[in-house]
Amino acid sequence: MLAPGPARGYRPAVRPPAPKGGAVDAVAGPEEVTLRVVRLRAGVVLPSYAHPDDAGLDLAAATDVTLLPGQRVAVPTGLALAIPRGWVGLVHPRSGMALHHGVTVVNAPGTIDAGYRGEVKVLLVNLADAPAEIARGDRVAQLLLQPVGRAVIVESDALEATSRGSGGFGSSGTGPPADDS
Repeated sequence: MLAPGPARGYRPAVRPPAPKGGAVDAVAGPEEVTLRVVRLRAGVVLPSYAHPDDAGLDLAAATDVTLLPGQRVAVPTGLALAIPRGWVGLVHPRSGMALHHGVTVVNAPGTIDAGYRGEVKVLLVNLADAPAEIARGDRVAQLLLQPVGRAVIVESDALEATSRGSGGFGSSGTGPPADDS
């Protein structure tokens, strides 16, 4: 079993429930953004920050799940979110789950677009040799809210040259950086 019981920790980001739809407002970081959250199932854990300076809100499982070795599962959170326009929700793994249980987010980071209103599910994979038990309320991922820009596509015949050029996939090597002095 992962972390026992419901997610606990620093929670001042959660304000009292809004009057309609059981929604809750959360504030993320120094730039305030309202995250409307609806519980789709009774008793599911709301996203929360474990510590005052954390970047990510913890997301918890809404049901008990057993992940067999190598298995991938979409773990429900029992939550729907209204991510503001111009922002994106990025679902990242929790390092302790990866280190201690071999469980991580398959498509890290998972992307939750501002227009999505369905149930948030976390795509987990068990990379360990033993089954991993996840209990309802266990924190399984973290959600980062970030502003995003919209690209204006301009087709060109050529691109300006850069020092990197077309080098990719390890082209800069793996050793320490060169000494420029």
